[in-house]
Parts: sequence; structure tokens; C-alpha cells
Amino acid sequence: MSYNIRGSGNNTTGGAANNSTQRKKVQLSFVMRDEIENRHRSGVNALQVDTANNRLFSAGRDSIVRIWNLYRDPETTVPCNMEHHTDWVNDIVLCCGGNTLISASSDTTVKVWNSTKGFCMSTLRTHKDYVKALAYAKDREHVASGGLDRQIFLWDVNTLTALTASNNTVTTSSLSGNKDSIYSLAMNPSGTVIVSGSTEKALRVWDPRTCIKQMKLKGHTDNVKALAVNRDGTQVLSGSSDGTLRLWSLGQQRCVATYRLHSDGVWALCADESFTVVYSGGRDRRIFCVELNTETTSLVCEESAPILRIELARNPSCLWVSTTRSEIQRWSLDGIAEDRPSEEPLRREPDLALPGAPSINQYEVLNDKRRVVTRDTEQGCAVWDVLASRKVEDLGVVDMAVEVERRQTAIHVPSWFAVDLKVGQLTVHLDDSDAFSAWLTARDAGLGDPEADGTDTKVNYGTLMLQGLLEHWPRTWTSMEEGVLRGNGYVSVAPYTPIILSEVNGKTLCRLCCREAVGETEQLMLNDNIPQWISDVTVDRKLPKFPKLAFYLQPYHPAATGRGRSAGGALVPPRERLSASDMLQVKKVIEHIQEKVLGEGSQRDSPPPFPRSEGGSPSRTPPSQTPEED
Repeated sequence: MSYNIRGSGNNTTGGAANNSTQRKKVQLSFVMRDEIENRHRSGVNALQVDTANNRLFSAGRDSIVRIWNLYRDPETTVPCNMEHHTDWVNDIVLCCGGNTLISASSDTTVKVWNSTKGFCMSTLRTHKDYVKALAYAKDREHVASGGLDRQIFLWDVNTLTALTASNNTVTTSSLSGNKDSIYSLAMNPSGTVIVSGSTEKALRVWDPRTCIKQMKLKGHTDNVKALAVNRDGTQVLSGSSDGTLRLWSLGQQRCVATYRLHSDGVWALCADESFTVVYSGGRDRRIFCVELNTETTSLVCEESAPILRIELARNPSCLWVSTTRSEIQRWSLDGIAEDRPSEEPLRREPDLALPGAPSINQYEVLNDKRRVVTRDTEQGCAVWDVLASRKVEDLGVVDMAVEVERRQTAIHVPSWFAVDLKVGQLTVHLDDSDAFSAWLTARDAGLGDPEADGTDTKVNYGTLMLQGLLEHWPRTWTSMEEGVLRGNGYVSVAPYTPIILSEVNGKTLCRLCCREAVGETEQLMLNDNIPQWISDVTVDRKLPKFPKLAFYLQPYHPAATGRGRSAGGALVPPRERLSASDMLQVKKVIEHIQEKVLGEGSQRDSPPPFPRSEGGSPSRTPPSQTPEED
């Protein structure tokens, strides 16, 4: 099969994606975060060690790939961040002697990175669902990718790294026939065998040279989450959510050994080059060492959270371990062969740790629909301004419910955005159905009126947000007598804010930071992908429709003089009780009359930026996700 990769450089996209932009509904999302993100947030899904250059590559649920220089102090070192994915990065492999990195993500893409200079060279969009696993054949420089769409694609890394704007065609082979979602892949260095594990609870073995399935190995009773293949492709080790390790002989097509060491699912495996010693870890937080020749087992160490990845390194001999927490730890293996196996861990403490940062796990949108109060995994609370896309107040460790109630306001603003915490930070989503719902006066919004003429200027939050996010895009600049108008004239959006354009089904079209919109490549991307509903308010400066409903109040007389009519001739409601929606409408009318007609509760003389009043609402906490469910 041939797939076209449009363009080159760090913003490549699949050609098919752009052709469907006009036909499918597109939403805009942005991430509210700190300008400098030097630490992982939430779990780290993948690790790769570059022994020659003493570097560690890590990637995880915050969507960022990081490169750590291990020559420096881990407490003070600043990693190189490679940002281009928009969802969890599930796996990475280091190729071409450490010069190229391949990453697989839940944004359905596989990306090719220049790991020396730290930029994305191309993006592969052949998968239709989360890409969960990669496998690497070192001797052939081939990579396989698999995911929830039940497809396996084979890639020639040398071809991927040679892509240019004029040479942008990639030929790939696919392995079809999997009946369930793929969670693990493994390939031997010579690329003669590839093994897949899935929720089918079985292993499928393929010959990648002919793309023919050779066998299916049954024995596990749950999802196969981890795989390792020996050099000559004759043996496979598998780890499953059923808590067992199984050693398979491909020649005999059967399981030759079963190890029941873990009390819960096995999610990570790592074998030495000779395939005689294997390390396993998983949900029970423990790492075991198995010597396959003697079947000797020992408990190496115990982590503080479920283990997601184990990577074996030399000089010094150690294990790099990542978990569902954000830090990465190194456990020394020096002298471990002389230690007597026992039920107690051979290592009590790691000899090195790369610190992580807390992730946001709870949020509450205040009823002014502009500020959001959050709490992170270290119980720290903060206040964020959505219109500015930045943190405005760090509250520390406080009672979140109290802080939310203290900041609620006596104003009703319709919901105009949605929020999720999947990457451990606030991701705000805007779509054309709700983005322009929030109309209010500049004074009520806590915005200074730039016209300063005393009028009650109406503003729309969605319009202000989109104009602020795209203020660096030259197409949105408007020439005026006093100069060029950029942005919305009220609030400046943090220039480091990542912007994501995607189809509503989750397929990413492009990603860039606000300040990068001035670049030539980024301008072309925006021209291709910005939908009409966004360009109307940013490029053409058209105001969205302002929905107004005219009504009048009429006295109601309960004493009816005729069937169905009151003394004044008005219709009597046919039912004795009002529904919940009726009461909500009545409440809105009462609040409107109190504030606008009677003048109660308004403070026109000195309105604060964010009016305060009593009242609150329950906090929102995302449903907990265990790594197993992921």
C-alpha cells in the first residue's frame, strides 16, 4: 500500500486528513499550562535508553516526549521537550543508532522524530484508532505499529527519515486478521518474526517478510500486555493481565514454562540480549528477576505505584522504571547476582530519580464561565482564567469546595466550552454548537471597555477566545487608522498556549503554539484546517448571532371566570404543578428582573473584575482510570 505524507518538517500531516476537513465537523482545543513544562505529569508509558550518548527518552500521558541528559544532575537538569502529539504517547523506539525516534500515540498517529535536534520530521496517519505498541528490528531498521484498530503496519525507518516535500510517498505493508485490539508487539532484531498480543488472550505470530500469519498461541486467560522475542526468533516471553509470565517455543508452537510470580497483572517485560534473564513488573508494583536457564526467581524491588515500563541499561547495570506516577526511577543491579534470592526485595531504594510534577485530577468551572478552580494530585489548588489561558492564582493546599463557594458570582452565563483532564492538565474544547452561547456586557465580564464611552458593550466569550488564540496569525490582523488590530482588544492569551484543531471524532488535524502562527508553515496549516465558523469571527470579524427573545409580563388572576380562562382573559395553565424545566425558566426571569429592572444586586459604581456572591456547585472529578482499563 502507498500512503502520501503531505509536506515535510515538524508539522507534516496526512493528505487524506486535509481533504476531509470541509466535510467533517472541526473543533478547536487548547491546553492551559505553565510556560515551562520540564517534568512529566501523570504516568510515563514508555522509556528508551541511549547508552552511547548517556540519554534517556521518556514519554507518557501528558503527550510530551522528553530527552534527559544523564550526565547532569537530575534534580536540576532541564530535559529537551518534543511536543507534537495531542494525546497519550503509548510507546517509543529509538532507531538508527539513536538518531531517530518513533512514537505511537492515542491521537491515532505515529511520528518520526530527529532525536538529535529534537523536532518532528513526519507524521503517519494510517491507523484509525489509538496506536498502543511499537516493535523494532534493529538489523533491518524496520518498525511495526499496532493499536486498537486491530491493524499492524510495517515501516522502513530509512524511508521515513528521507521524506521531503517533493518525495513524500511511503510504501508500507500491513498485517491484517487480528480479531481484537492490539496492546503489545515484539520483533526480533533480524526482523524475521513479529508477535502481537491482544485482548483475544492469545499471541499471533507473523512472518513480516511475507505478511503471512504463522501460528496462534493460546494459554493466557486475559489481555496480553507485554512481549519479548529472543534474537533468533525461536522463543517468546509474554506477560498478561492474568498475572502470569509464559515462555513459548515457536518451533513446538506451545508454552514450555509458566511463572506465577505476580499477584496481579503483568504489564512490563525486559530481557537481556542473551535472553537468559528477564525482568517483569505490573500492577502489583513489584519487579521480579527470572533466570530462564535455571528458573531461579527473585524479587528485585518494589515501586510506589503500578509499573508501566522497564528498561534495562548497561554501564552502570541498572533498571529504569516508570509507573502511573510522574517520576522515573533507576534501580541498580550491580552485585545483584551475588545476593541470595528471598521474599524481601534485593533493593530497598532507587539510586537515582528523575522528578515529576503533579497532574490536575479535579476541576470546577465557576458560574461566571470564565474561571476554573483545580486540584492536583498533591492536593494543591489553583485558579485559571480561561480567556487568558493561564493560571491567575496559586492557592496551595486548601479546601477546594470552600474556595469554589467563595468565588461563585451572582451571574448566569451559559456554558460555552468543555473541559477534560486526560493529559493531566486543563484542555478546553470549543465547537460551533456552543462556543458562541455566552453573551454578556463587558462590565459584567469584568473587562475594561476599550471604547470608554460609558455604553454597555456586549461581548461574546467564544469570539474573544478565538480572536485571542489566533492573534499571531497574520490573516486575522485588521488594518485601522491607529494601526493594526490584533487579538480581541480585551484579554491577551498566553502565547505559549498549544492550539489543537481536530475532527469531532478525535482525529487531530494540526497542533501549534499560539505564537507559532506567524510562521510560514503554520500559516499554511491554519489556512488548510481552520473551519468556517472560526474564520468568520477571526478573519472576517463577523459577530455571531445574538439570540434575543422578546416577552412581556401580564398579571395572573387565579380566580377563573370561564373554562380555561381567568378574569383578565388569560389562559389558565392546564396543570396544577410546574415541571423542573418550567421552574428553571421562571427562576431565570426572576433573576433577570431583579438585576436589570429592579436593580437589585447590581453594583455599577465599582464593579470588581470578578463579582463574588454565595452559592456553589459540586466539584467535577473525572472517572478514575486504571492502567488496565487504558
